[in-house]
Amino acid sequence: MWNETGISDRISPMVKIEIVYEGDLHCRLKHGPSGQEIVTDAPVDNGGKGEFFSPTDLAASAMGSCMLTIMAISAQKHSIELKGTRVEVLKEMITAPVRRIGKLTVQFFMPKGIDPSKRLILERAAHSCPVHKSFNSDVEIPVSFQYPD
Repeated sequence: MWNETGISDRISPMVKIEIVYEGDLHCRLKHGPSGQEIVTDAPVDNGGKGEFFSPTDLAASAMGSCMLTIMAISAQKHSIELKGTRVEVLKEMITAPVRRIGKLTVQFFMPKGIDPSKRLILERAAHSCPVHKSFNSDVEIPVSFQYPD
């Protein structure tokens, strides 16, 4: 079943992610299906060395890459070329009432040649990203799209 943006709305199978604490505020994450690994570190302002992505950096990165991936899936279905599209996510932490992500500013820099009549398809797809939808309304998420002339 496909929704209005051309994305499947079927339930995905579960994915296992194994996380092992290695000491020195580092965790090793292993993606079950692929076996790929990444390491996280606590941010400098929270006692870490900032040597790797922090867990909240990964949350921000996940949202940006999810939005672009969902947009690319829709682009394929509508014969739109997205190669070269770039996304910047600016993560802002807050400390009150608790330390958490307060704002994720997302800016898309689109490639040349996208037909103006197809831009709304892409923008709707980006906003349908499941990571974006997983943040509650307490997290501000302004999103903008820059199209070259």
